[in-house]
Amino acid sequence: MAPIWVWQEDQAAAFFAEARGVLRSGGVLALPTETFYALAVNPFDLSALARLFALKGRPVSKPVLVLIAGAEMLFQVARVVPAAAPRLMARFWPGPLTLIFPARPDLPPLLTGDTGAIGLRQPRQEQVCRLLTALELPLTGTSANRAEQEPLSAAAEVARVFGDVVDLILDAGPCPGGLPSSIVDLTVSPPRLVRSGAIAPAVIQEVLPDMRP
Repeated sequence: MAPIWVWQEDQAAAFFAEARGVLRSGGVLALPTETFYALAVNPFDLSALARLFALKGRPVSKPVLVLIAGAEMLFQVARVVPAAAPRLMARFWPGPLTLIFPARPDLPPLLTGDTGAIGLRQPRQEQVCRLLTALELPLTGTSANRAEQEPLSAAAEVARVFGDVVDLILDAGPCPGGLPSSIVDLTVSPPRLVRSGAIAPAVIQEVLPDMRP
């Protein structure tokens, strides 16, 4: 059974070190976000990505979104930053808006679904952003659920479903749940709404009036 690390501020550095060790060995973390729990691996580690797809039962053609701590991490995974991106990031990050960028050509095809694009989000969950900053590394942020099942919002639920296949679960309180992140594709012009989610399309269009539904 995967250990559950209950967040304590005075143990933050110890948690970051533990998580770093898990990732270096190709392991899987379960992390809370502003919507649901996410399964996090090093997005540049091919064996870790393969393990992630296997434990979710996820089709290999389906891309995996990536969590970043902020704009300073963009170019680890994005090839270019489209003109609309800074406006959306300033308004909605950190928060439940996933933006699709042109991907760096050296990213694993398993991460991008061989699409040449990558979905990125800065989570609102403070401890996760601090972890990303401490690692200086983006992490995958695919929802913690088996394929075709509901995403999970509490550490105990993640332990029940994935306790024998993930390596460390962070418990910083339950996730809010609700709608998943909204997704906007910035690789096309005009940008396109891929998924309507936690941020209403009309709110996104306040910043991006030419967005296609």
